[in-house]
Amino acid sequence: MANRFVLNNISYHGKGAINEVPGEISRRGFKKAFVASDPDLVKFGVTGKVTDLLDEAGIAWELFSQIKPNPTIQNVKDGVAAFNASGADCIVAVGGGSAMDTAKAIGIIATNPEYADVVSLEGVADTKNHAVFTIAVATTAGTAAEVTINYVITDVEKERKFVCVDVNDIPDVAVVDPDMMASMPAGLTAATGMDALTHAIEGYTTRGAWELSDMFHFKAIQLISQNLRASYAEAKSGEPGAGREGMALGQYVAGMGFSNVGLGIDHAMAHTLSAHYDTPHGVACAMLLPIAMEYNKPVVAERLAEVAVAMGVDTAGMSTDEAADAAIAAVRQLSEDVNIPKTCDGLVEADLDQLANDALADACYPGNPREADHETVKELFRKIMA
Repeated sequence: MANRFVLNNISYHGKGAINEVPGEISRRGFKKAFVASDPDLVKFGVTGKVTDLLDEAGIAWELFSQIKPNPTIQNVKDGVAAFNASGADCIVAVGGGSAMDTAKAIGIIATNPEYADVVSLEGVADTKNHAVFTIAVATTAGTAAEVTINYVITDVEKERKFVCVDVNDIPDVAVVDPDMMASMPAGLTAATGMDALTHAIEGYTTRGAWELSDMFHFKAIQLISQNLRASYAEAKSGEPGAGREGMALGQYVAGMGFSNVGLGIDHAMAHTLSAHYDTPHGVACAMLLPIAMEYNKPVVAERLAEVAVAMGVDTAGMSTDEAADAAIAAVRQLSEDVNIPKTCDGLVEADLDQLANDALADACYPGNPREADHETVKELFRKIMA
């Protein structure tokens, strides 16, 4: 079987990368941009850094900011209606995972209107047309939505999140400018950073992992381990530094890998926590990461030993089993150092059956290297119960 790899056509990295946005629109002859961004980024002037550039270049634009932290089916439907009414011919997504996921769904439905119900996009959708031309400008260092073929939508009525996987949704251009991430508060820096580490470690241990994805994930683990503490400290102090730059690159490199090989039980469980309790996605992933690693250790001990090396652990003289444990300990320590909570607010025994059902039905679960049953998943959830 052939291994497939899908990446952006173009990506820009480093300080000042957003200056490339107008040129990417103009040289293709597009006339009006549909700017998808969340209300807080608009309020605090982050989105304006991009729209100001559009104004300077004489490019018309229309703003859509009705986006929730966990975007819903209705968010997407409202966005499609707004896009169709706007007369725009391209999309510029400015934000983290929520804005980009919403923009991906809007862009796909605009060119494949038969999926207007949104829910039919769940799983691997058989869309025929590529999404509307999209430039994705990242404002968080974690989701890597700017380089992935995945997006996640919340079904409010059923209290569940569903994952959509589609090669046609990947943004044409990704812009990863650390200056656009300067407004991230410390808590969000920690949560999105640990989400990125989860992407890298799950991607390194998933069933679909192979040499090309390994290259990206190993380097991403290194970059995130080396830079997250510094990035967190920079966010607390308000001072710029190399940590933010390292995290901007590390999270993107992780996205290059996991988007193409899948994730595992950590993300499957994290999606259910966000759907039921509105737990921030990165926090949910971080709480569950060492638990998932411990569960998977019997079948991926050698891989976890390599994770320890990537995280900077001196494994000389350790057995494979000891090095795998050292990787789990290193993840726990990093999570503690950036003040990630250890338990999930609202999680109660009465909800565990539904949570386990939803996790096992999640599109990320099949990538897990070790099978799990209903009772096992319930027991894993109990480990983060207050």
